[in-house]
Amino acid sequence: MRKNSVKNTRINGEVQRVLAEIIRGEIKDPRIAPMTSVVAVEVAPDLKTCKAWISVLGDEKAQKDTLSGLRSAEGYIRNQLARTINLRNTPQITFIMDQSIAYGVNMSKLIDEVVRSESVEDEMVESDENN
Repeated sequence: MRKNSVKNTRINGEVQRVLAEIIRGEIKDPRIAPMTSVVAVEVAPDLKTCKAWISVLGDEKAQKDTLSGLRSAEGYIRNQLARTINLRNTPQITFIMDQSIAYGVNMSKLIDEVVRSESVEDEMVESDENN
C-alpha cells in the first residue's frame, strides 16, 4: 500500500476520528487537558506505526502535561483502537505536539491589531482634514 493511496487516506481519517473519541471520552487522566484535539494522523503503509499530531489549547505546562499523559496512556489507547478499528496490525502511536492552531490564533490576533490601528489612524487623518 502506497503512502498516498485511497486506502491509506481512509485509514488515516478513521484512526484520527477514533483517537479523538478515545482522548475526549475515555481517558480519565487529569494531566490531559479538556481542550485537546487530534489535528492529523499519518499511519505508515505497513500499519506498524502511526504519528498523531495533537493540539492543546492552553499554556506550555498544559501542553507538556497532556503530552506526558497521552504517552503514559498509549497502551490503553492502542488497545481501544484495536477494539474499535479492525486492522491487520494495530499501529504503535507516536504523539507529536502541533503548534499550528496556536500559531494561527496568534497570527489572527496580530492581524486584528494591525487592522484596528490602521482604522484609528484613518479616523485621525479624516478628523484632521475636516478641521
